[in-house]
Amino acid sequence: MKSYRTEQLRNVGLFSHSGAGKTSLTEAILFNAKLISRVGRVDEGNTVSDYDPDEVKRRSSVNISLAPLEWKDCKINLLDIPGYADFVGEVKAAMRVVDAALILVDAVGGVEVGTEQAWKLARERGLPTMIYLNKMDRENASFEQVVSQLQARFGKQVVPVQIPIGSSQAFRGVVDIWHMKAYMYAPSTGRAGDGKFEEVAIPADMQAQAERWREQLVERIAESSDELTLKYLEGEEIGEDEILHALHDGTKDCKLVPLLCGAGLSNIAVQPLLDAIVSYLPAPNETGEVAATNPTNSQSVTLNWKADGPLAAFVFKTISDPYVGRISYIRVYSGTMHSDQTVTNANKSKDERVGQLHLMRGKEQETAQEVVAGDFAVINKLQETGTSDTLCAQGHPLILDGITYPNTLYSATVSPRTKADMDKMGTAIHRIVEEDPTIQVSRDAQTGETILSGMGDSHIAIIADRLHRKFGVAVDVSLPRVPYRETIKSKVPHAEYKHKKQTGGHGQYGHVVIALEPLHDGQDFEFAEHVVGGSVPRNFYPAVEKGVHEALGEGVLAGYPVTGVRVTLIDGSFHPVDSSEMAFKIAANQAFKKGVMEGKPILLEPIYEMEISAPDDYAGDVMSDLNTKRARVHGMNPEGTGNTIITAAAPLAEIQSYSADLRSITQGRGTYTMHFDRYEEAPSNVTAKVVEAHKAAVAAAEH
Repeated sequence: MKSYRTEQLRNVGLFSHSGAGKTSLTEAILFNAKLISRVGRVDEGNTVSDYDPDEVKRRSSVNISLAPLEWKDCKINLLDIPGYADFVGEVKAAMRVVDAALILVDAVGGVEVGTEQAWKLARERGLPTMIYLNKMDRENASFEQVVSQLQARFGKQVVPVQIPIGSSQAFRGVVDIWHMKAYMYAPSTGRAGDGKFEEVAIPADMQAQAERWREQLVERIAESSDELTLKYLEGEEIGEDEILHALHDGTKDCKLVPLLCGAGLSNIAVQPLLDAIVSYLPAPNETGEVAATNPTNSQSVTLNWKADGPLAAFVFKTISDPYVGRISYIRVYSGTMHSDQTVTNANKSKDERVGQLHLMRGKEQETAQEVVAGDFAVINKLQETGTSDTLCAQGHPLILDGITYPNTLYSATVSPRTKADMDKMGTAIHRIVEEDPTIQVSRDAQTGETILSGMGDSHIAIIADRLHRKFGVAVDVSLPRVPYRETIKSKVPHAEYKHKKQTGGHGQYGHVVIALEPLHDGQDFEFAEHVVGGSVPRNFYPAVEKGVHEALGEGVLAGYPVTGVRVTLIDGSFHPVDSSEMAFKIAANQAFKKGVMEGKPILLEPIYEMEISAPDDYAGDVMSDLNTKRARVHGMNPEGTGNTIITAAAPLAEIQSYSADLRSITQGRGTYTMHFDRYEEAPSNVTAKVVEAHKAAVAAAEH
């Protein structure tokens, strides 16, 4: 691929609800750009952008995929982005580095939750946006109905610049209502067509319709420009060049959202989409200045997309390959990066050697000698650099804003299947976290489990598959054990145990009497001594406390740690020869267990505070579902934006899979956060189930 200047670049992210046809459209685009000779299909697993085995297996995108192409003397860097909610981290990363969003909408399904989320994120980042109404050749496709839906949801700034010729199986082309020309395509013969079309006169039965849509287009364009508004109101003719400039500027400034239509799978009206990307969407140098920070003095620096400016390249994605090592996806924001160059990772203050630069198209790499401001590239085998790091020239450190990832919503335990898997699992998980920052790994100190947290059950399942496929680590995935606790409800004034053992020679003798009482001030444990008359020598007090501490780790009900107890050593006895620290530790351990049994032991369950955001129409259903989860709702607060905020407290045992439940109830539109707040006494029926499960586990272990 030849070198392009910054002003010749168009960097576009392809966003949509899952299943709207992004990958199929990418295939058609690459075919029309003459980069592939045969259009692949998602269901056959042979597309350029869905090359990962996880994507082939699931027939759905799970990773950002780059697809650079040349069109009309411009280079378009197209990013195919997953649409499934569990991979929102990929969406966030793509939104951070593209200059414009192309949102695909299914002409049958209309506005779906993925459409709304893509729109919301694009608006938050101020990204110029276009909409492509895809699958116009599908049965029940409705152009006018979906356009009305889009304008009702996103505003009148959504303005069609094309209308379809026919629909469903009769869909044959589009009318360009800017130029008032029609483009007619040959019928597809099962697989995507060859994309050939002929320019024809607008069909007579569509002339009035085209005039109506053109009038709406001119009106919307005129509203985006004070100069054109004046001409429009005075009845002056607005020329085609003025329309083009106004469309470009209005789109760049987020005042207009051009809407086009077509059928990616059938390769109908794909070339006009590429023309629109070049004409309507901005080059990097038109998107405004870029803010950076000099880490040596914390001063702000402004970058202007200059190829001869200070180097600043942002790493937005990392892939850990077991054979190649790290594969770092970068975008250059200032300056020019060269192959065989030494740069500095400004975030970590480490120098890195850049070997050969590559341009990535799916999984295929093409060598490049340099990458100018605004362009994308891939670097292999960087040692210190990870996602969200900035690479810059030596001696000129600059840090660009990182990627803000969402909080995790779902956690699972991963257990190695064999000893060999256990030995490799830690390193493999570390490599996985490097390439997917939405994954968090932790170890539960109480249960000893390794916990992976992500965006949903599908996300964790793919991570488990990836551990096995990439690093040869087989793991089992399950819900984490709920970290219950145990405590007592009543005082125990006297709990006694005498450890006495004679084996010939020195024996063992330890005798302690302790008192137990519940703590109500949030403390976990307190130890005191109130021994009268030296019945237990002071040098054995630490052994008594240690014995009690060890007993805290395993309660008498279901083996969970004991908390909220004050223990006081009040009496005991000793033998001048046979007493030892070990004997007193054992005696204290057993005395404590006896005391807990007498203190009306109860099970405590962790309670989490939740904040749930759901569309107003689903708030009642969310409340009803929370009631089935033993939740206590604190309040409901309509935001006035169509969403209601619900605050509640619920036991962790009931909400471990809440991400899937909320997604089902709200059709994917609900979001939530939760955090641990406190422990509360578990109901008797819950306690009975937990105790029974513990007994069964103990019995199984004994056999």
